[in-house]
Amino acid sequence: MEGGPPVQLVRSRVAVVSAGLPGLGTALNVATVLVGALAGIAVGNRFPERVRHVVTDVLGLTTLLIAALSAASVTDPSFKAAVGNGAPVLVVLGSLLIGSIAGSLLRIEARLEGVAGRLQTRLARRGDATGGPDPAARERFIEGWLSSSLLFCVGPLTILGSLSDGMGRGIDQLTLKSVLDGFAAMAFASSFGVGVLLSAFSVLVVQGSLTVVGVVLGSVLPDAHVAALTATGGLLLAGIGLRLLRIREIPVGDMLPALVVAPWLTQLVVALR
Repeated sequence: MEGGPPVQLVRSRVAVVSAGLPGLGTALNVATVLVGALAGIAVGNRFPERVRHVVTDVLGLTTLLIAALSAASVTDPSFKAAVGNGAPVLVVLGSLLIGSIAGSLLRIEARLEGVAGRLQTRLARRGDATGGPDPAARERFIEGWLSSSLLFCVGPLTILGSLSDGMGRGIDQLTLKSVLDGFAAMAFASSFGVGVLLSAFSVLVVQGSLTVVGVVLGSVLPDAHVAALTATGGLLLAGIGLRLLRIREIPVGDMLPALVVAPWLTQLVVALR
């Protein structure tokens, strides 16, 4: 029944609407994150601390699963064909090293924490339920924003879905991502609170920018470059998972430039072959 005429008609109409409205998928994604985060905030304070810890652990394990699926792109046939069978892992390693060194020198994580801290302080002054200027509340706010932003903004659905949206190819991928992000935002907000709301702005900026790229360029990155970026992003997600599980505080924010380095390094290897 999935491929029946009524369903196909609905899909075709959705495709036509989304093709004429670039950015519709991102708008839907932002809305689901906001709704999910607000729902999580509403019920979060009713849960005892041990329940919130369990929720965070579940999110950490799920993030590791998503990270593994993304990192598996290192075995993508197009990636191997472009850079050679033994090079994909080295490309990802090089991207992480170069990106992490650059991010550490630029103090990206510290700057992100500073921005989030200032926002949290302003919200607290306005009577928002962030727990006031207490350091523990500030840390929860920052962790909620950074963790959820990276989870929502790193991955193949973010890249390919946003580019496809911009090129008028439909919003199927972003629709799926929106549903997943909505439930994840609810779970995150029940543990981390209002900081997760700020991740909706991160989604708007990142996916909106990628959608604009799709509109302007009219084409997507080569498959090998997308695979390199996705595999690198998977390892960043693994870092987030370890943080959520309270195993190790990996400075994932300092590693963000690796996402920019990965496609460029892939292109360099392709050019040198």
